[in-house]
Amino acid sequence: MNLTELGYLAGWRVIRALPRPLVATAFRAGADRAHRAGGVGTARFRANLRRVVGPDLPDAELDALVKRGLRSYARYWVEIFRLPGLSRSQILSNFRLDGAEMLAADVAAGRGAVVALPHAGNWDAAGAWVAATGWPITTVMERLKPEGVYKRFLAFREVLGMEILPTHGGPRPAFDVLLDRLRAGAVVPLLADRDLSARGVEVDFFGAKTKMPPGPALLALHTGAPLYVASMWYEPDAACAALAGPLPMPGPEVGPLDQRVRSLTQLIADRLAAGIARHPEDWHMLQRMWLDQRRAGEGAALPSSASGPA
Repeated sequence: MNLTELGYLAGWRVIRALPRPLVATAFRAGADRAHRAGGVGTARFRANLRRVVGPDLPDAELDALVKRGLRSYARYWVEIFRLPGLSRSQILSNFRLDGAEMLAADVAAGRGAVVALPHAGNWDAAGAWVAATGWPITTVMERLKPEGVYKRFLAFREVLGMEILPTHGGPRPAFDVLLDRLRAGAVVPLLADRDLSARGVEVDFFGAKTKMPPGPALLALHTGAPLYVASMWYEPDAACAALAGPLPMPGPEVGPLDQRVRSLTQLIADRLAAGIARHPEDWHMLQRMWLDQRRAGEGAALPSSASGPA
């Protein structure tokens, strides 16, 4: 077991046993230290938020936004370390979803639903809430390295009631399993603001080009399941989300399947951008996002888990 895995293990075993105010204060202080230090992750976060807010926001206001964002990210880690120790009623009360009635109708009708999510607010709390509500939920997770860290996160999410598929290396391709689960009426949430493969779809996002995963669009087009886009943020007393959709499905008149996937993925990007713009401090994206950043070599690349495991 390496130090990274030991750190996560300590988080789930020790932090959940300590009083929340004590842990929250310690993590908030850590976020403030990261802000003052201005390391690679903070620099990347600042560059990403500048794209979101545009060039006209004064630097001092951007700096304050970065500080709030790092505190929001620290809150995410406090919450996920404590999630396995919460009761069902606590999980249900600590998360609020605007549009829950649409998902309830989709599950009841047996058609399932695809939900495209940003790395914002607390996506793990959202998944735990869906499971605690009694709805079947299946999603995918990046195969983190070292393997021990991947297994820790796998166990963490499974104990909350989520079925987790690896992005690669499973007994069946994840996409095929997701098709089956949707046709059986499951909720399939997928983090959709960052491409983890070489098959991403190029989209416009806050005025520049990036790539996003085609999975949400492909699943909806193949199954006919409704496709929603979630905005996610924090309120003082709860993690929150709101659903936009279901998105209109492009028909054959738009073109072949690949063109329809591009059209639908751009629509997802537009909805994600709208939600992030409303709550930029809760978008936990500490990695390069845009193609021109990669070409220009802005900063150093962060580990794949730096903005939270997918």
